[in-house]
Amino acid sequence: MKPYIESFLPLFVAINVLGVIPVYLALTDGMSPTDRRRLTFQAVATASFLATLILFAGQLIFSLLGITVNDLRVGGGLILMVLSITNLTFSDYRRRDPRAEEGEDAASVGVVPLGIPMIIGPAAITSVLVSREAYGYLPTLTSLSINMFLVFLTLAFAPYIGRVMGPAVSRAVAKVGSLFLAAISVALVRAGIVGMIKAL
Repeated sequence: MKPYIESFLPLFVAINVLGVIPVYLALTDGMSPTDRRRLTFQAVATASFLATLILFAGQLIFSLLGITVNDLRVGGGLILMVLSITNLTFSDYRRRDPRAEEGEDAASVGVVPLGIPMIIGPAAITSVLVSREAYGYLPTLTSLSINMFLVFLTLAFAPYIGRVMGPAVSRAVAKVGSLFLAAISVALVRAGIVGMIKAL
């Protein structure tokens, strides 16, 4: 059991599902329950797919594309920064509909930024790679599956937490979540740049 526990804990910390809740509430404010469920499933499915891909082919993909985890940090940070500024500045911002047809608005917040990089970001990707090298494929895949299940449960119950708080508090939390999203984006870019400098 030791390899499974030691593989689970770093990934659990890296994903930080409790830190995703304010951002989730910010991005889903005003959505219907059906749309929220669809978005939650989409986010978890996207994160699970990417993490599994990284587990089995991460090093090969990085080599073929000529990128590093630090490049992902900077790229993910810039995406989060744009989204957080939009949410904070434009109160009438039209969120991307997860039901949108291709050609209308194919992108969805379930994929970016919830699935990537909020759930599976550079820290989680690094944890998956390190865990695979240290404990092997089966413990890493098991810990990844458990973490994704916990993420799904947490996001599924997040709207109920928002309802208990009330509309006004939920909107305030949503704005604070966007502010934290901006801070996270700065931290990602900073970590990526520092990592690039150290690699020189």
